[in-house]
Amino acid sequence: MAEGGCYCGKIRFKLSGEPVGQSICHCRDCQKSSGAASVAWIMLEQAGFSVTRGTLKTVSGAGSAVRHFCPDCGTGIAYYNAEILPGMVDIQIATMDEPDKFMPEVNIQTAEQIDWEKSAHQLPGFDRYPPQN
Repeated sequence: MAEGGCYCGKIRFKLSGEPVGQSICHCRDCQKSSGAASVAWIMLEQAGFSVTRGTLKTVSGAGSAVRHFCPDCGTGIAYYNAEILPGMVDIQIATMDEPDKFMPEVNIQTAEQIDWEKSAHQLPGFDRYPPQN
């Protein structure tokens, strides 16, 4: 069993099922809803996801997508799409208490990937903010 929650702590949830997939999504809907270039997800059967504290807010996305997030801090938590992924739920990996336990296996929706993200791994990296000149 794994647990997670939102940025402000008002939403807590648990996962009680085995994942059926872990991916990084590059679709425009994920980009617009998160404000990020991509979002990492863990997919499992809907019965394996339960909110243990708080109440998620729901918003309809592109097509039959339904997104759930914290109504206070805005953290995206869950994604449902009955048409494309019947009976399944996607949970944002970064909201898990131990996100390192959920390694993405594939990149999906790369047709909508932002061009600069394809080479972002080649940029210089710093453990913290880079030195200021």
